[in-house]
Amino acid sequence: MLSSTLLVVASAALASAHTIITYPGWRGNNLITNDTFPFGMQWMYPCGGMGTSTNRTYWPVTGGAIAFQPGWFQGHATALLYVNLGFGTDGPDNGPKNMSFPMVPPFQLLGPSKNPYPGTVCLPQVPLPAGANVQVGDNATIQLVELAVHGAALYSCVDITFVAPGDPKVAKVNETNCFNSTDIGIGEIYSLTVRASGQGNITSGAERSIARGAFSYLGFLPLALGGLWVLL
Repeated sequence: MLSSTLLVVASAALASAHTIITYPGWRGNNLITNDTFPFGMQWMYPCGGMGTSTNRTYWPVTGGAIAFQPGWFQGHATALLYVNLGFGTDGPDNGPKNMSFPMVPPFQLLGPSKNPYPGTVCLPQVPLPAGANVQVGDNATIQLVELAVHGAALYSCVDITFVAPGDPKVAKVNETNCFNSTDIGIGEIYSLTVRASGQGNITSGAERSIARGAFSYLGFLPLALGGLWVLL
């Protein structure tokens, strides 16, 4: 299935979108530009113009791996990534009502250039959102959002059904479907305060401070130890 997906992608040389979920699955090929989507399908919230899958992917109730290719087509050397979850099927198109439950803190991708780079990022153990309570058989949708340097967002999704840990229906994770390419780096996100809340216009004396950002979350440590950090 993965090889056929890559074949479709390789033939879509004129597509402008460039985020592909390679594990645990993908709603389908939305690397398409046509009259309905003149700027490409992946710009369309919440899942890049693709409808909810009828053939869902199985994923453990304890969380699991997510892998994606962020830069197959020319565009930008850096991007911000968000991984969200939406619960249920009582929303639009028999999908979730929204995708507002973060699974990991946002992080930055560092590519080699603005040219296409078919590298892969692997998050080996992505947890459920904080406070989530799911049961075997529940349906959900994993959403991957790639925020480009010019501010536009690319959306890709995979629809899942939760199963027990170790269920044989879950595709095995190995070095062929979940790996970190050496030509893609991972960056921390920092916050920069140039005007504190309650202050007026920014002046030369405005408060300026830099605070450690997304990767300071201790809950993200297992991902880092599991191989999220990539050496350039």
